[in-house]
Amino acid sequence: MKISCPSAFLAFLAACSISSSEAFTPSALRTSSHGIALISFSPERIRQRGGQFDSSTSLYGSASDELFVRKPRPPYIPGQIPDPDYVRIFDTTLRDGEQSPGATLTSQEKLEIARMLAKLGVDIIEAGFPIASPDDFAAVKQIADIVGNEVFDDGYVPVICGLSRANPKDIERAWDAVKGAKFPRVHTFIATSPIHMETKLNKTPDEVVEIAVNAVKFAKSLGCNDIEFSPEDAGRSEPEFLYRILSAVIEAGATTLNIPDTTGWNMPWEFGNLIKSLRENVKGADRVVFSTHCQNDLGLATANSLAGALNGARQLECTINGIGERAGNASLEEVVMSLALKGNDMFQGGPGSGKLYTAINPVHITPTSKMVSEYTGMVCQPHKAIVGANAFQHESGIHQDGMIKNKSTYEIMTPESIGLMRGDAQSGAGIVLGKHSGRNAVGTRLRELGYDLDIDKLNAVFERFKQVAEKRKGGLEDEDLEALVIDQAGMSNMLWKLTGLQVSTGMSGIPTATVKMMGPDMVERYVATTGTGPVDAVYKAIDSIMGVAVELETYQLSAVNEGIEAMAVTRVSISPKEGGPNDTPSIHSQSGQFKNRKFSGSGSDTDIMTSSARAYVSALNKLLSWNARRAEQAAAEALEENSHSNINSESVLAHQMEVTEVSP
Repeated sequence: MKISCPSAFLAFLAACSISSSEAFTPSALRTSSHGIALISFSPERIRQRGGQFDSSTSLYGSASDELFVRKPRPPYIPGQIPDPDYVRIFDTTLRDGEQSPGATLTSQEKLEIARMLAKLGVDIIEAGFPIASPDDFAAVKQIADIVGNEVFDDGYVPVICGLSRANPKDIERAWDAVKGAKFPRVHTFIATSPIHMETKLNKTPDEVVEIAVNAVKFAKSLGCNDIEFSPEDAGRSEPEFLYRILSAVIEAGATTLNIPDTTGWNMPWEFGNLIKSLRENVKGADRVVFSTHCQNDLGLATANSLAGALNGARQLECTINGIGERAGNASLEEVVMSLALKGNDMFQGGPGSGKLYTAINPVHITPTSKMVSEYTGMVCQPHKAIVGANAFQHESGIHQDGMIKNKSTYEIMTPESIGLMRGDAQSGAGIVLGKHSGRNAVGTRLRELGYDLDIDKLNAVFERFKQVAEKRKGGLEDEDLEALVIDQAGMSNMLWKLTGLQVSTGMSGIPTATVKMMGPDMVERYVATTGTGPVDAVYKAIDSIMGVAVELETYQLSAVNEGIEAMAVTRVSISPKEGGPNDTPSIHSQSGQFKNRKFSGSGSDTDIMTSSARAYVSALNKLLSWNARRAEQAAAEALEENSHSNINSESVLAHQMEVTEVSP
């Protein structure tokens, strides 16, 4: 990795020499013997919040406003980092994370997550795999054109990256998708382990090297000067072959070398030594940034990523909530908070001083985590580090006693530092949310719970809140409020709307459901059907009205709290029937095979059948919206292709006429 330190950058280095870990620890720890001063900011800087701070959203006073101040970072230069202690965070939630079964996102959801990632401060957003489908291409292009050009007040704008296999068609498609960003990047890969080369690629090592080099050269020929190369399954590849292929792609123009532990096979000390050996043996290693991409098959993704950082990797690839293929990826929140708390004194040995830091704004971790969870339908396990429901809960009497006396006895970071504003019960003001509560009270509590909703979404949640509150005695708990947010998250692509539902069932009768729905043409339709059970009857009626043919992959029903009036939350995932009217094949980035996508949906209500119906309609709306966009894009591409053909035909005809005129 090339290290440069211009004189204009000295002030930045001085600012970053102060430990950031103090900002995340409980107040008692701030007076401990770390010997590091807490950064102080002017009121102007404290009022800055993600470059878009609005004083009306400030709820917590100056002490918490300090958490919203954006962190400094070195200027972005492909292939080098001016400060050797700085660690770039590469988020692949929208690409690898979306490959989780049932985690398909709409274009609008991807855009909203990308904007949240930018507010969080990630250095690189891998926005998707553009060749997979026209919709994937459009989503990546939209993020590049919008998020990739939204410059924050501090000059930050994220790099937008598109993934491609090592072939010209993929690479050109990826470049076309991301080139509109201020900082575009193409990420290309090919497998390098013996088992992958022999059984999957059917290629010799020489052929693989040639393909990799040609891929990087082709990307560079398109005008891309920020090229990331990954030797897939590097964790099981022969080190000598890695030295050879990585040296070759550097010579061809690669600027970042990403080392994936694709199957989660390595132990932390193995993976750390791999990074160290690559930095020592790859020719031109000082001209590139080394990166890690660790899967979690053995639960070691975060540990392996940090081992990579210890040994000189200065880009860490991760996802929000650790979602991804199979067991998932390294969790962004775990990696970031580990570096925030331990980066100052536990990473000596690589380049620089060993005082590692990132520019992530951790106060946005909770809102981002919740958004990803809602949009993908993938709920974090309660004991998930940093963002799990129990991460800052204490039930043991001994623990509670310690927390009352001193919070640092059992908490190594404050929930406020990651955007979870614990405060006092009922918003610190004895507020109980019920049918008489106003929009401001609901919005205030949602922000305290980590939900940063725009006005349209807040209005939608508030409307549902009023509907539910009318049926409930004693007001709504936090869990109920969160369930309503989850319910509305699935309504962003509402082609069809559930307007009526009646179900009849029992031990002696046949389960029957009458469903009424409003379609895109604003015409109400209703159908009555029977089924093996009440949910089956409801879903058959919805299928009949919406004209779909799908398989119900998963169905989960849970109560968010106790009691007869508990709110029910339903989560479903569906996939189109193969060869049916809603078939949705797209290319998988690793296998290269066409696979039908899965779509998830969620719904909530005090009535179980209504909750189940809303979840199913939410998933079906996602499917129909995805297919509609894909059809529109295919039609546009066909029209463009026809226009080119017509132009070419006219040119040929004109040329023939000219030849005829001048012929003797």
